[in-house]
Amino acid sequence: MSERSREDELRSARLLLGAGARGHAPDADVLRSPVVRSALRSRPFPSRPRRFAQRVRRKLGRLDYERAVADPLDAARRAVLGPDAAAPPRFLVRVDEFPHYLAWDDPARYGIERYRRFHATMVDRGVPYLVAVLPRVSHAALDPEERGWRTLEQDERMLLGQLPGDGVALGLHGLDHRTRFASPRRHSELCGLGQAATEVLIDEALAELAPLGISPEIFVPPYNRFDAEQYEVLARRFAVVCGGPESVALLGFQRTPVWRGEAVYLPSYYPLYGHAHEVLPAAQRMIDRRAGLWVPIVLHWGWEADEAWGPLERLLEVIAPYTARWEDFLAAVRASGEVGR
Repeated sequence: MSERSREDELRSARLLLGAGARGHAPDADVLRSPVVRSALRSRPFPSRPRRFAQRVRRKLGRLDYERAVADPLDAARRAVLGPDAAAPPRFLVRVDEFPHYLAWDDPARYGIERYRRFHATMVDRGVPYLVAVLPRVSHAALDPEERGWRTLEQDERMLLGQLPGDGVALGLHGLDHRTRFASPRRHSELCGLGQAATEVLIDEALAELAPLGISPEIFVPPYNRFDAEQYEVLARRFAVVCGGPESVALLGFQRTPVWRGEAVYLPSYYPLYGHAHEVLPAAQRMIDRRAGLWVPIVLHWGWEADEAWGPLERLLEVIAPYTARWEDFLAAVRASGEVGR
């Protein structure tokens, strides 16, 4: 095992276990547990054939969050912490995206007033969340041949300035959400770019948000797609790199959250990625099992607007007592990263 892999595993264990049952951060001895090593083993991103097999298993319902992530991580916590492992889940609610990538093309449906309605619902229920922020809004973002885009409008900039005071964390969601590929199976703003071009795109996006006082520590890839070769570029710039179901085809199915190199990789998977009515039963099961895990949930406010908010409101009533602030997660990431320091 390389020193890099060992360090990733120990940092992942610290993030999973917290201060531990004895009141101090877990040391390397925790990795001697076969259950912990099995749950947190650091491996290279899988080969293309293996990724394809994982996609098939996921589509067949044989590779989902509860069985492939929660079960082994829960077992690892119980192996080390015993009875102290039982604790409420810590839901990390991520929302894609503001402005909506269709805000220019369909403002009545996906413009700022509809987002205000969504945000008020979250605040009224006391649910902190992360929203993925776009520095630019494209025209026809799903058409790679189009080039039109606009900067953020004044009311959008003002709202972004207000969100942190309401408990909302801001993540970067690329530059303009324009796909480079026409096929829905390949939609991505990043895939196919070399490392230098990726750095330029990300740095340009960060530079456009900087005058608004926004310095994101979390990256949410548009369409949940980026190449494995781009991970290092992202990890150098962000403390946390997110993903989703579409990431499996490019990076493989990974436990979540885990350290990989200079950042924590935090993909979200079904059934905790989807419409609120799909997420609710799985969220309730996570509450009932008391595994004490950081549990990523991904919602799309546009989907909830299309469903007239009712399912969202019912979900929030259930998860509100168990939602964590992203600032607390980032603090845990920083603490777990202090291996050997």
